[in-house]
Amino acid sequence: MSEIAAKAPAKAPTKAAGKAAQRRLLASRLVPYLLVQALIVIVTILGLRQLQPSDPEGFALSDFSAREDGQIRPVTLPHFTSSRYSLTDPPFYTGAFTFPSGEAAAGWSVYLPRFSNAVEVAVNGVVVLDSRRDANANRPDRNTPQIAAIPASLLREGGNEITVRLYVWGPLKGFLDTVYVGPDVALRPAYETRTLLFVTLPVVFSAWQAILAVILAIMWLMRRHEPVYGVLAAAMVLGVVQAFAPPPVPPAATSRLAAVLLASAPIESALIVVFAVLFFGWRWPRYGTLLFVPGILVFVVGLIGGPPLPRILFLVLGIPTVGLCLVLMACITATAVVRRQDAASFTIGCAVTIVLTCWIQDMLTVLEIATNDRIFVSRLSYSAMLVAIGAGLTWRFARALNQVDSFAGQLVTRVREAEERLKASFAREEERARAAALANERTRLMRDLHDGLGGQLVSIVALSERGHEGAMITDAARAALKDLRLVIDSMDDIGGDLMLALGSWRERTTAQLRPHEITLDWRVATPQGVPLHPELRPWHVIQIVRILDEAVTNAVKHAQARRIAVTIDTFDAGQGPYGVISVTDDGRGFAPDSNSEAARNGQTARGLRNMKSRAARCGAVLDLSSDSSGTRVRLQLPQRFPDSDMAVG
Repeated sequence: MSEIAAKAPAKAPTKAAGKAAQRRLLASRLVPYLLVQALIVIVTILGLRQLQPSDPEGFALSDFSAREDGQIRPVTLPHFTSSRYSLTDPPFYTGAFTFPSGEAAAGWSVYLPRFSNAVEVAVNGVVVLDSRRDANANRPDRNTPQIAAIPASLLREGGNEITVRLYVWGPLKGFLDTVYVGPDVALRPAYETRTLLFVTLPVVFSAWQAILAVILAIMWLMRRHEPVYGVLAAAMVLGVVQAFAPPPVPPAATSRLAAVLLASAPIESALIVVFAVLFFGWRWPRYGTLLFVPGILVFVVGLIGGPPLPRILFLVLGIPTVGLCLVLMACITATAVVRRQDAASFTIGCAVTIVLTCWIQDMLTVLEIATNDRIFVSRLSYSAMLVAIGAGLTWRFARALNQVDSFAGQLVTRVREAEERLKASFAREEERARAAALANERTRLMRDLHDGLGGQLVSIVALSERGHEGAMITDAARAALKDLRLVIDSMDDIGGDLMLALGSWRERTTAQLRPHEITLDWRVATPQGVPLHPELRPWHVIQIVRILDEAVTNAVKHAQARRIAVTIDTFDAGQGPYGVISVTDDGRGFAPDSNSEAARNGQTARGLRNMKSRAARCGAVLDLSSDSSGTRVRLQLPQRFPDSDMAVG
C-alpha cells in the first residue's frame, strides 16, 4: 500500500506537465498564425486604399445647393442625405459649371463615380442621365459608376446649370459623390477603370462561381457521402442569385424578389460556416441551425410585409449575421490551423481574414465612419473567397481522381504480374499433375500386369516345369493373352462411355464361351445403357471388366451352366441415375455361408473376395445371390466414380 501511495502522486504532475506542454505547443502554433493574419489585415487595408481609383479632379463639381424636406441649403459633395427613403420628394441638387469658348467641337460628358440608389441628371433643364434604366446601377452594395454624353446643343458658352435628383429607397442613407463634368476623353478613362473594378470584375467572379457551383453539385451527386460539396454548391448558387438577379426598382412592387435577394446573404454566410465545419471533419452542433434563423426571418417578412420592412430587418439582422458568420469562420479556421497544420486550413484562414477585413471596411462606410473611400468590397471579396475554395476543392477532387487512376494503373500492373505468376505456377502444377498422373498410370499398369499377366506367366512356367500336357499350358497361355488384351483395351479413351468397354468385353466373352457350348444372352434395358460418366478412368474400367470376367469364369468352371444372361439397367432414385449390371447363370448354385463344397473351396472364396474388393475400389456395390436354379451377380455402379482408389485393406 505504501508503494501505491508513493506512485499515485507522481502521475498527477506527469499529466499536468503533459497538458502544459500541449498548451505551449498550441500557443507556439497560434501566435505565428495570428501574426500572419495581422500582416494580411495591414496588406488588405493598404490594398483597399490603392483600389480607390483616381478621378479627374480638374473637372470636379463639389459646391451644390440641396433641396431636401422642403429646405434649401448649400452642401459640399460628397454628401449624405438625412433620410433613407426619399421617393416622393427626392433630394434635389443644383450646381453650375463653365463651358469654355472654343470647346464646341469637343464632346462633353457628365460622370458620377458613386451614388445611391438612383440618380437623374439634367443639364440646363434637359435630362441626360437616368440610372433607373440600368438595374445593376441601383444596388446599394455596388459601386456602379455612370457616365452620359451631354449634347452639344445643350451647352452654352460660359455658365451652365446641372441638377441631380437622388432617389433613395434604403436601407442605407442616400449618398452622392463628387460630380464631374468635362471633356469625354478626360472622364472616360476614370469611368472605365471603375467599371472594370466594380462591375466587370464582380460579374467575372460570379460567373466563375456559377460554373464551380455546377461542378461541385455534380461532384456531390457522384459522392453523396461527402455533403461538403453540396453545401458549398448551395452557398455559391445563392451568391450567384444575389449577383445576377435584377433588383427591384421602386415604385415597382416586387417585394418577393427583394426578400430573396436580402435573405440570400445571411443564409449564404451560414452555409459557408456549415461547409467549414464539415470540411474540417467536425460534428455540426445542434444550436448551429440558429445561424439560419435571421435569413429565414428576413425572407418570410419580405413575403408578407411591404418592401421597406425586409430592408430594415436586413439592416438589423442580416448584416450582423454575416459578420458573425465571418467571425465564426475565422475561429474555425484558426482552430483547424493549430490542430491540423496543413495548407488547406491555412489558405482558407487567410481568405477569411481578407473577407472579414473588407466587411469591417464596409461596415465603417455604412456607419458613416469612413466616408472618404465609400466603396463596398465585401461582396467582391466574398465571391473571390468562394471561387478560391471551390477551385481548391475541384483541384483536390481532380488530384484524387489522378491518384485513383495511378493506383488503378499500378493495380493493373500488379494484377498482370500476379496473373503471369499464376500462369507459371499453374503450368508447374499442371506439369506436376501430369507427371503424377503418368506415375499413377504406370503404377496401375505394373500392378495390373503383375496381378494378371504375371500370374498367368508364372502358371505357364510352373506347368511346363512339371511336365504337364500341352493343353493345360495352352489354356494358361490363352488366359495370359486374354489378360494382356484386357490391360491394353483399358488404356483406350472411351470418353466416359462404359458401354464401349462392355461391348468389347461382350465380344471376348462370346468367344470364350463358344468352345464350352454356353450361350450368352445380352440385354440392355434402356437405349443409352448405363449413364455417361466423365470422371470414368481406365482403372475403373479394368476393375469392372475383371469383376464380370470373374463372374463368367465361375459360371463356366464351377456352376456347369449352359446359359449366361447379362442385363444392363439404368435406375434413378431421385439423386441422379446409376447403372446396374447383372450376370445370371442357370447352373448349380452354392451357399456362400454354408459348409458346402463351394464354401470349402478356398479358391472360389478368394475369387469372391477379390470381386467385392474390386467393386469397393470403384465405389460400386456387389450383391451375390445363389440357389439351386443358378447364381446371380449384381453390380450397382456409383452415380459418380471416385477420383482415388477406394480399396480397403
